Amino acid sequence: MVVELPVAGRVAWWGTAFLRGLVSPDDYRDAVLGDDAAHVFLGAGTGSVTSTAPGSTGGRSLLEATAEVRRSGATAFGAAFPSPGDPHGVAGPPAFSMAATDAGEAVLALGVLTEPGTGWVPTQVGRAVEWTSYDARRRMPPDLGEADRALRRTLLDAANDLARLDVARWQPEVADDLHDLRDGAPLVAPPGVPARAVDLARRALHLLDVVALALDSEGGAISASEVSARRATLLPLGTAARHALAAACSPDGWPEG
Repeated sequence: MVVELPVAGRVAWWGTAFLRGLVSPDDYRDAVLGDDAAHVFLGAGTGSVTSTAPGSTGGRSLLEATAEVRRSGATAFGAAFPSPGDPHGVAGPPAFSMAATDAGEAVLALGVLTEPGTGWVPTQVGRAVEWTSYDARRRMPPDLGEADRALRRTLLDAANDLARLDVARWQPEVADDLHDLRDGAPLVAPPGVPARAVDLARRALHLLDVVALALDSEGGAISASEVSARRATLLPLGTAARHALAAACSPDGWPEG
């Protein structure tokens, strides 16, 4: 089984490879499409100063939207996976940050020569994905190495705390997965993505699944305080995994060479 990145991550990896001439337009389109029926790029979102007349930018394809940001100087795409109270990876304006947080993911065009730049936010509509364009401020590039180290530290702390809380008794599969990240399914990456970024993305996705599984059921909890303690341990792990996934899907934070 091969795991699939969230759609913002797929655009970041394969769109960057396409802009750098490492994959064909068909490879880019097919990798982003995945199991979706279609991807459609709509007009600019509310609050975007680059909004144009209704219908003038509606209904573009992925390749048309990519060509548009390429003309503005884009050389790569970066992903962000913000959550309420944690707008990590986006720097505004508010309309873009709020839309990205509501969606849980967004794409930023990197290397754009003008300010503000462009951000894309996806919305799942049935089996299709609709993208809305927003003005996006330039962000601080993430650091791949620091995100990796932070995830390892947080994982160690979480594993120790959950052992103290006897996680193996209430959900043994969670305890097993926390201690054996080699079980994470492989990821298919295009040329140009560093092996370290691929490995970090794989581990981050694996841990996000573990956290979701653990939070989905409070099996074995004997008190409200025990439930609270488990959540207090798991939520920081989920945050570190999201940050790690964003760094793995952000070429502006990859090491040179």
